[in-house]
Amino acid sequence: MTDSWDPQLYDGAHAFVHEYGEDVLELLAPQTGEQIIDLGCGTGHLAAAIADNGVDVTGIDADQEMIHEARNTYPQQTFIHATAQRLSAIETLPETVDAVFTNAALHWIPETDQQLVADSVFERLRAGGRFVGEFGGYRNVYSIESALEAELTARGHQFENPWYFPSIGTYSQLLEAAGFEIRYMRLFDRPTELEDGPKGLRNWLEMFTDSFFKYIEPAERDSLCSAVEARLRGQLYDTNSNTWTADYRRLRFVAVAPENRP
Repeated sequence: MTDSWDPQLYDGAHAFVHEYGEDVLELLAPQTGEQIIDLGCGTGHLAAAIADNGVDVTGIDADQEMIHEARNTYPQQTFIHATAQRLSAIETLPETVDAVFTNAALHWIPETDQQLVADSVFERLRAGGRFVGEFGGYRNVYSIESALEAELTARGHQFENPWYFPSIGTYSQLLEAAGFEIRYMRLFDRPTELEDGPKGLRNWLEMFTDSFFKYIEPAERDSLCSAVEARLRGQLYDTNSNTWTADYRRLRFVAVAPENRP
């Protein structure tokens, strides 16, 4: 997981994260009176959209700054600072809920903790409850990741990838091991134009790649980002529109806790 987030940069230059997440709400299909958890709620925009359907929503996020921003923006909503790994231990949540929703969050959780998260979500769901979400899928931002690896390795730095981008087969097995029935799962390309024109990729690197640079001095980090931009300019930059497009791939899913669950 990244060490810290900048809520203003997140909502400003990267609003596409929650805007694309609005499509996933159609799969969630929230119903009036339901109790739903938004896992990895960020600055709270999608939690608020879910609540607009007459739903009791609790947003959970591991980043204190994001939760602070969410509480300030939506004071009528409940937001809890906690990790997804601790979902089953949060005493202020209802014992069971109708659904757990997640958007653009699961890929930040270490692969070694993914089964724990799936198990914890399953434990929180009522019989028939839904786990609905979207996150980075197999080979998500592969061009950017490859450029980062090449530049870090060339400079003698260790490359440690913090992201979890599974295939359909891998994530299906993980959910089924937790007890879920898979109702829908799709891996698809979603090339995403980055905001702020020529600064788009630099903003993206500053927002999402802290974990790659945590032992690197600021001056070298700036040089690394410039080198990554140079590597990717011919592939991801459109000189006509002066925009960068990230090679996103998403994994979208609906899983259900069986009616006859133990």
